[in-house]
Amino acid sequence: MSSPAAGTIKKGVFSQQEYLAPLPTPTGQKPVDMVNMIWRKNDVYLDVGNINIGGAVAVIWFMSVFYIGFYMLFKTIDPRVSSFVLWSGLIIVGIPALIFIYSLVRPTPLPIRFNRQRREVCVPREDGAYWIVPWETVTAAATQHSSVNQAGKTTSGMLFISFDNPDPLAPEANKHWMWGFNCGGNEASMSTWECIRNYMEIGLHVLPQSNDYEKSRASLKGRRLLWGTCCASVEGIWLHIRKGELWEATYLMLCIFLFGAPLIFMLQTWKLSPPPTLDYPEIIEWSKPLPPEQWAKRSDALEAAIIQREAELLARAQS
Repeated sequence: MSSPAAGTIKKGVFSQQEYLAPLPTPTGQKPVDMVNMIWRKNDVYLDVGNINIGGAVAVIWFMSVFYIGFYMLFKTIDPRVSSFVLWSGLIIVGIPALIFIYSLVRPTPLPIRFNRQRREVCVPREDGAYWIVPWETVTAAATQHSSVNQAGKTTSGMLFISFDNPDPLAPEANKHWMWGFNCGGNEASMSTWECIRNYMEIGLHVLPQSNDYEKSRASLKGRRLLWGTCCASVEGIWLHIRKGELWEATYLMLCIFLFGAPLIFMLQTWKLSPPPTLDYPEIIEWSKPLPPEQWAKRSDALEAAIIQREAELLARAQS
């Protein structure tokens, strides 16, 4: 599948799509794990997963607080309105909550593994199959859509990463596979993509701090998961207050009461501690470290494209 090169921008009336790879050149954004996609990282490989527990819980929690607040407000003013609000909330919040609970109890999907020493990507597929895809053939695009309503202009965006089956004889239905991350906009999508690109092109040390799901349960010091999570949140607020960081303490309290931060952390820890791994014998061998002299190198085309892109970003910053 041929796709536009990195840097290509396609604009519509209310949309914009910017291609980030191939070839994976810098975007100018700092790497930020916007959707908690980094599940496991080391000097050999990066495991990236796609379960947006935080976003789902935040929306359901906020809508629950919203409807409960209106129900309590109208309970003494007009019982009929409060009854309508209650049943509306049960339907509007209850259906997504049931879908979310169903997704939680299902087996966790396997991550995609980016091997920086081999410059290859392992893409798990159905029935225990997997693809080994060259890193420089991976396609990435940031899409952004805008809509206008009575509340004003609303912008949303996603990061799409797609892979081509290296088997030239694969059936048409199994030639391509795409992954989508709901990041919020083009710049956020680029920052999310930069986590992967920076790891593959620079190294582990440039990645942002992220959740270490393999150690999350141990960090709760043996306390029950929900109780330990709540205690950790309170300890975090108190630590900010002791340091005089009132804004940080206020922000953390808002996250706790308006978006259910402790519940988010608890569910992420329960679901992803430890995260699933690729236990195919061939991939276990493929994931072992190589001597530095055997590491794969950038192609000449990518090297030239990176130099050109870095010069463009530098000129833009100086203008």
